[in-house]
Amino acid sequence: MEKNMTLEELDKKYVLQTYARDYTNFVKGVGSTLYDENGRDYIDFASGIAVNSVGHGNERLTSAICEQAKKIIHISNLQVIEPQAKLAQRMVELSGYDMGVFFANSGAEANEGAIKIARKYGETQFENKRYKVITLEHSFHGRTITTVKATGQESFHTPNFSPYPAGFSYVPGIADVYDAIDDETVAVLLELVQGEGGVQPFEKEEVQKLAAHLREKNVLLIVDEVQTGVYRTGEFLASNLYEIEPDIVTLAKGLGGGVPIGAVMTKHKDVLSAGDHGSTFGGNYLSTAAGLAVLDILSEFYDDGGLHETLLYFEAKLQEIAAKYENLFEKEVGLGLMRGLRAKSAQIQGNSIKNSMKEGLVVLKAGRNTVRFLPSLTISKEEIDEGFKRFEAAISSL
Repeated sequence: MEKNMTLEELDKKYVLQTYARDYTNFVKGVGSTLYDENGRDYIDFASGIAVNSVGHGNERLTSAICEQAKKIIHISNLQVIEPQAKLAQRMVELSGYDMGVFFANSGAEANEGAIKIARKYGETQFENKRYKVITLEHSFHGRTITTVKATGQESFHTPNFSPYPAGFSYVPGIADVYDAIDDETVAVLLELVQGEGGVQPFEKEEVQKLAAHLREKNVLLIVDEVQTGVYRTGEFLASNLYEIEPDIVTLAKGLGGGVPIGAVMTKHKDVLSAGDHGSTFGGNYLSTAAGLAVLDILSEFYDDGGLHETLLYFEAKLQEIAAKYENLFEKEVGLGLMRGLRAKSAQIQGNSIKNSMKEGLVVLKAGRNTVRFLPSLTISKEEIDEGFKRFEAAISSL
């Protein structure tokens, strides 16, 4: 560190300033509790934006990472990678779908892969090329040029990064998809719970109806499960919860428990051939060994009923807050451990988040003035209780 420079000064001098950062310096985490450099503790209701699915310092995960790191961290995908093959098998078995898996490093990359599969499908399966993808307003699908264009929020389509790839259109809701399909439409891409867009779940029945219609029309259904996947909504996939079978599913965030990983699962296993798509780091030893450990931990937690119990406990606490502070929040939204409180104004939302940090609680913002809660799936009841106590302290003066 340069002489006499604070961490904040160092960050501002050398790191590109693409985030409106908070400068609390966390140095350690245990479960869902973080500790800063002064030893102060914070309850973590954000889990790195739904990434730390099994909490901080999870012994099973960290020892799996350490053991793998001692052997091989990385070789290229030109060789077979044992934990990658085993993780793909595990994901397919847990999903209940007959699919193949491609591994990437992030949610945006997973969505890029899904769009490429859809585009090639549209090129090879029809007499006239189909390439158009319909997404929903308030959606979020990533930060690459293509996934920004797939994102149905106008604020992301600034002239700064134009021109954008053609072929994307947006509709307000699921009911509007039907009329938007034309003979060049290859796919509909949607989140079953819009995360960045306000923790907004769609109705099960309307999703099922759409899935059946798309199958009839031979239009692919791509479900972006980057945030909803890996038990976040209570089942392995939100698609399982909604009882649908998508053509393509994308995953990332919680799958590696903090190690960067993304994945595309598709039932169209033969669309891509050698050389069509690739990734240097995707599915390497370290990330897939981490993924296997995460799925072992969470599938056991799911099977023994612990996950369901935690979801219900967290939901009940959130509903209590929503009922008690009707002056601040319109309603409680979300599914599983992907929850939100819809604040009555952007100011209430902002102050709730800022005051929470002061009280030693990390929460997040989302669209539609939503205060977002994405705790680790393995959070303890004690941490939930303490977190809501601090949240109440944060909002009681608003």
